[in-house]
Amino acid sequence: MEVLLPRTLEEALEIKAARPEAVPIAGGTDLMVELNFDRRRPALMVDVSRLPELREWRRENGTVFLGAGVTFTRIIRELPEFVPLVQASRTVGSPQIRNRGTVGGNLGTASPAGDALPVLAAYDAEIVLAAAGGRRRALPWHQFLVGPKRHAAAPDELILGARWGIVRGPGSFSKVGPRNAMVIAVASLCLVMDEGARAFRVALGSVGPTILRAPEAEAFAVRALADAGAWDDPRASLSPPALQEFGERVAAAARPIDDVRGTAAYRRHACAVLARRALAWAFEDRRSTSRSS
Repeated sequence: MEVLLPRTLEEALEIKAARPEAVPIAGGTDLMVELNFDRRRPALMVDVSRLPELREWRRENGTVFLGAGVTFTRIIRELPEFVPLVQASRTVGSPQIRNRGTVGGNLGTASPAGDALPVLAAYDAEIVLAAAGGRRRALPWHQFLVGPKRHAAAPDELILGARWGIVRGPGSFSKVGPRNAMVIAVASLCLVMDEGARAFRVALGSVGPTILRAPEAEAFAVRALADAGAWDDPRASLSPPALQEFGERVAAAARPIDDVRGTAAYRRHACAVLARRALAWAFEDRRSTSRSS
C-alpha cells in the first residue's frame, strides 16, 4: 500500500486527477476500521489531514463554510452557536475519536448513521467539491448522498466541505442507541426551527438508505404553530395531541429495516419519541430566550 502526503490542495487534486482510485484519508476513524478488518485494501491513499484549505471554517455573506478537515472537537469548541452540530459532535465516539474524526469523513463514508449528516440535511447544506485545474462545484446534500455509503463525488474530486445559510431559531440533535456513549445510532433526528422563514426542517438518520427529511411533519409543525399563535408569541405552546401527531408524521417519513442494532418497528417508535422531544425542546428554548431578553 502506498501513502502520499501532498503539501497543498492543488497537489492533492493533481494526484486524484492522475490516480482517481486513490483513497483520501484525514482522521481515518472510519477508513482504518475497514483496513483493520480487511474489508478494504486500497493500493494508494492520499493523506489530506494537513491541507489548510480543509481545516478552516468561516462565515461569508450570511452563510457558514465548514472545511472537510475540521474535527468534531474543534466544532464543539469553536462553533457553539450551531447547537445541533455541537450536540451531534459530542455524540461521536470517544474524545480520541472526536479529536481525529471530521465532518468530511462522515460525508465521504456516506453512512446513514453518520452523526453530522442529519444536521447538514436540516441545515439544507450544500457539499462543496473540488478537482484539479480550479474546478469547483456544489451539490445540495440530497444530491450528494445517493445511497447507503454512496455519494456523488466524481473519482477525481475531493470534498472541500459543507456550506449552509445561517438561520435564527432553536434546534437540536438527538439519537437513540443501545448505550449512552460511543454508540452507533439506531435512530437519530435533527430539528431546526427557522423563525425568519417560519419554517421547520427535520432530518432523520439510521432509518433509511440515506438521510431522510420529513416534509409532511415539517409542514404540519408550521401550521400548528400558526394555529397556536406561537410564531408571534414565544410563550405559547402546542397541545399534547399536536405534539403526538407531529411525532407520528415524523415516524411515517422513516424507511427503516431490521438489523442487529434494532427492528424497523423500534426505529419508527424512536423517531416519534425523538421528534416530540425535539419540538418540545424548541418551544422551551424560545421561552427561555424570551424571558432573558
